[in-house]
Amino acid sequence: MTLPLTLTEDLAARFARIALGHVTREYPNHLAHALAGPEDVRTPRALHPVFFGSYDWHSCVHGYWMLAYLLRRFPQAVPAAEIGELFDAHLTRENVAGECAYFAPATARGFERPYGWAWLLKLAAELTCHEGRGWSEALTPLAEVIVEQFRAFLPKAAYPVRVGTHLNTAFALRMAADYAEAAKDPAFTELLANAANQWYGSDSDCPSWGEPNLDDFHSPALVEAECMRRLLPPARFHAWFDRFLPGVARCEPAVLFQPPTVTDRTDGKIAHLDGLNFSRAWCWRSVASALAPDDPRRAIAQTAAQRHLAAGLPHVAGDYMGEHWLATYAVVALEAGN
Repeated sequence: MTLPLTLTEDLAARFARIALGHVTREYPNHLAHALAGPEDVRTPRALHPVFFGSYDWHSCVHGYWMLAYLLRRFPQAVPAAEIGELFDAHLTRENVAGECAYFAPATARGFERPYGWAWLLKLAAELTCHEGRGWSEALTPLAEVIVEQFRAFLPKAAYPVRVGTHLNTAFALRMAADYAEAAKDPAFTELLANAANQWYGSDSDCPSWGEPNLDDFHSPALVEAECMRRLLPPARFHAWFDRFLPGVARCEPAVLFQPPTVTDRTDGKIAHLDGLNFSRAWCWRSVASALAPDDPRRAIAQTAAQRHLAAGLPHVAGDYMGEHWLATYAVVALEAGN
């Protein structure tokens, strides 16, 4: 079956149904939970009153983001009433207070840093577009907790993390920038931009020889480029990109243009590679949108994005190891550059 390479109403409805099937599914569950004593042995729902489903905390957060985004983009196509009922029931001040409390102990200092932090702020940014529903106001205290976590962490982070998984710092800065804009917080934007410049500003001639690793769902090279596109003024980004990936016009490094092979979609780590297809498509499309229409690299980047999307879209659903999160990344990729 050939799937469209744009986000249609049919795809939006399908993806929303997938998310509704897992954001409140408590088990199976992969907890990243530090125990200070026997009293800390609790169920996912007891630990996380809102984000207890979708196999892990961060996937539940971005499942909510996808539902909120699709509700805004395709209100007549998605099951809007079900999404509204879900948010009304779970995005309450009491439940969010429980999520905030989880971050208070010293044992939770690094919880979901930085990937889950980034997605929480992305969700908070999206909810500001849903005025009059009370969801944004309910989530604001948790967003403020996460912003303070970033403010405490970034000045101490002397080095970036360049892996293709949850610890990638470029992805976190990129997503947090959307919240800073939505919240009209120029000081936070400046903090993020300063970190990006410190970590990545002098990078050049990226070889990408280590991509992909077996469990990557980000391209360290391309997500860094997308981070800098988001946080640098256009002229500075163009100069930086020319230095960072000087071979794009020749489709080099070749590895960035070839979708990865996924050998076992029941293995959660190997299934990450389906997400890599979407993440690369997102980055290629976003970078293409920043290039001039007559720049030959624009068409090359767009073609690379289409190739990766075509490789990933047939595998959004099928096994829960991918199904609990891949639709989010498909949406991000399909909407990139719009």
